Amino acid sequence: MIFEPILLSTKTCIGADLNLWLSDHGGHGLKQALKAPELIIDTLKKADLRGMGGAGFPTYRKWQAIADQQSADKYILCNGNEDEPGTFKDRYLLKATPHQIIEGALIAAVAVQANHVYLYINPHQAEALAVMEKAVEQWQISSLLSEVAAYLKRPIELKVVKSSGLYIGGEETAVISSVEEGFPFPREKPPYPFESGVFGKPSLINNVETFATVPHILKNGAEWYNQLGIGNASGTKLYSLSGDVLKPGLYELPMGTTLRELVFTYGGGMLTSSHFKAVFTGGPSNTLLTTADLDVHMDFDSLKEKGSSLGTGAMIVISEGTSIVRKVAEYVDFFAAGSCGQCTSCKTGTYQLARLLRRIDTGSGLRTDLRALESLCSLLPGSGRCALIDGAATVVSSSLKQFYQEYQQQLID
Repeated sequence: MIFEPILLSTKTCIGADLNLWLSDHGGHGLKQALKAPELIIDTLKKADLRGMGGAGFPTYRKWQAIADQQSADKYILCNGNEDEPGTFKDRYLLKATPHQIIEGALIAAVAVQANHVYLYINPHQAEALAVMEKAVEQWQISSLLSEVAAYLKRPIELKVVKSSGLYIGGEETAVISSVEEGFPFPREKPPYPFESGVFGKPSLINNVETFATVPHILKNGAEWYNQLGIGNASGTKLYSLSGDVLKPGLYELPMGTTLRELVFTYGGGMLTSSHFKAVFTGGPSNTLLTTADLDVHMDFDSLKEKGSSLGTGAMIVISEGTSIVRKVAEYVDFFAAGSCGQCTSCKTGTYQLARLLRRIDTGSGLRTDLRALESLCSLLPGSGRCALIDGAATVVSSSLKQFYQEYQQQLID
């Protein structure tokens, strides 16, 4: 591979050994941040770093919003709740490279003047949780953490917080509820977390991959990060490749790598005697791309032009002969089970979507069921407090658009 990864390189896969991290190339980003804290946010802006948890929101805007708040207490929350089918990048980073994640979160604390840094980890990822807890213990006696506290002029709280382990617990306002030791019910916005988050204080919530990238940008500069991407895209992306490919796995590649390269070059192509049919982009709460889309560049803007989204970077490949209706039904079942039940439209909407899909998949679907699916897909988006119902409706709507004939063929009338 000509491209050398910055997050998945063997140099960074050192587990919970802080001394090894610092003796290699760790700590330089944080030291640079402490030397020129006023330049941190501007550097991220020039680097065009986007949130890697799904939305792709410009990182600097989130950080600036927190920095502008006046409060004696501010919170940094590293969201490691990862629980969606097909997404497995964060758990790898938490296990293999915990110190770059912590360093990125501490850089955020310096940038926005936050004195609480919480690493929010899914307890189902037992190994990742254990590694992060050990890593935090090492940082507690590190001189670098003392330097951060000295800059802030007050003690800094750094700790691991276990999430609820529920899928909905990864939604950003549900993260806040969990940290406050409540049930992870998503909250209405506004107020937004930067205004009123944990215990009513300004709170910054970013994904594991986002924080892991920050130290490298501070160390090497925005221009270096820009040049890693392809075309107008900046940096790298972790792509979780799974499904009917010969070499499924986690690949760090330039942002903007084409879908064709990911599947047929890095993923080794399709399983023997199978042919590419479609891919669920960004995980199962997103749209499907087909053979006609294989040359799309996988970056935030290029996929948006296709009416799709990069999401978490999960790419679930399916081959010819696989039932689209069945795969979509499986994923909507997951969303129905993951609904917190707070919003009636989500609780009943996901259930009805799942029920209709199962009827069609098992050969008992009617044309009225297909029309009901289409109707629900237009009515449900935007009706919940979080994006769970939107994701469920999106994948159904996309599958109907791309494979409507397949749905029709499974009807009994």
